[in-house]
Amino acid sequence: MLSNIDLRQTCDKHIFKDALPPLQKKLAALQQRVREAKLPVLIVFEGWGASGKGTSIARVVNPMDPRYFDVLTMGKVSDDMVKRPFLWGYWCRIPAKGQITIIDKSWHRVILPGEQMKWGHTETEANEFYRDVTHFERQLTDDGTLVIKLFLHISQDEQARRFHALEGDPSSAWRVKAHDWAQNKQYDMHLKQFEHLLLQTQTPQTPWHIIEADDRRYAAMKICGTIADAIEARLEQLEAKPKKSAPALIVEKSVPFYSQVLANVNADQDIDNAAYKEALESLQTRMTHLGHKMYLKRRPCVIAFEGWDASGKGGGIKRLVAELDPRSYAVVPIEAPTPHELGRHYLWRFMRRMPKDGHFTIFDRSWYGRVLIERVDELTPEHIWRRAYDEINEMEAHLTHHGTVLLKFWLHIDKDEQLKRFEARQNNPAKQHKLTEADWQNRRNWEKYEIATDEMFAKTHTENAPWVIVESNNKKFARIKILQTVTDALEAALR
Repeated sequence: MLSNIDLRQTCDKHIFKDALPPLQKKLAALQQRVREAKLPVLIVFEGWGASGKGTSIARVVNPMDPRYFDVLTMGKVSDDMVKRPFLWGYWCRIPAKGQITIIDKSWHRVILPGEQMKWGHTETEANEFYRDVTHFERQLTDDGTLVIKLFLHISQDEQARRFHALEGDPSSAWRVKAHDWAQNKQYDMHLKQFEHLLLQTQTPQTPWHIIEADDRRYAAMKICGTIADAIEARLEQLEAKPKKSAPALIVEKSVPFYSQVLANVNADQDIDNAAYKEALESLQTRMTHLGHKMYLKRRPCVIAFEGWDASGKGGGIKRLVAELDPRSYAVVPIEAPTPHELGRHYLWRFMRRMPKDGHFTIFDRSWYGRVLIERVDELTPEHIWRRAYDEINEMEAHLTHHGTVLLKFWLHIDKDEQLKRFEARQNNPAKQHKLTEADWQNRRNWEKYEIATDEMFAKTHTENAPWVIVESNNKKFARIKILQTVTDALEAALR
């Protein structure tokens, strides 16, 4: 891939002087069209040390309106990034609709020797890395993001010449480090590593564009032209109107899903008060000790709570964290997405809240809203919520690859018990705020939710991210089962 590239490409300075300004003007005009089309654009700059990434980025953005692009340098990995799954920092920075984000040094280099992230080099770990990367990029492009990946390629001699030039200027000598010269001296080894990385992460939707960068002028022209062509092609796709003579699309009807998981759950499980009190005290003490061990071992934990309205999620969460160090956990209540959140991939608002190593994040409702309420209330087209099953499994796999303990609870009550709790809330002035018209509407859709939930179990119950159904007609039984399940899972993970 890189070995066959002819790096002797050049651009005459007179041609460059005449051709670059119109190309930059075109980029500025395309930026405006990007905003109008609400197209998110993510541009990735990768390449050799001293290949000219910084200069090239400047040429791209100089003609643009600075209010509508971001440039992020990801070479130095922050403490927050090291303590989270390696894609976390990039998920947090994906562009909003109509925004252009440019990243200098990307998620691809995390696996390379010498990088700061915690990543091993076994074959299994490498395969997990490449799967996570390709899944991430596919999820972005499926959601409408234009991803443009550029690799700036220079020869060993040209790299050495640039290092010497940088060192010869006191104002730039600091930019050349020992690892830069090590890369140059071991050029052939790094060339093979780069080639393997590019081949493993090359897809039809997110191809790599190789930029011959020995000649800076040629590189600048090719970079600006490649970006302009990619944006223009995507905008033309978005703006194209279907021809009247075109045949109607044939939409394949989904096969009805049949399952009886919830129908076969007996929500009536009991525990007497004395046993409850004894178990609660014992399990909460156990939870305290395990919380300390999770911190010492730097193991993160994510717990998602789903379930019927009034099934006791809040009470279960309260008892779960009662004896944890409050500095070690965060409880995230999930409501309808804000306009700001709707401007990005739906997983963005969940990924950015994932815990750092040694901490807990507990979601009161979660990313499963896409295949539950968004499905039942027809808020999201079917082909999009059906796509979410794979997206969710891939996201959860990325978390567990990092070492995250991931648990998912469904709190199950029957319709009679729900009605009793609704009426109790309605008749109690202190709790009336907890009952809304949406709760009654969800109850009217009970059968639809049963179908959606059964399919959710079937398609997202995995070995590393299992669903646990909690029989919750008796709140005390439910609380003990939650605590027992979490403490058992933490102990198993710590072993």
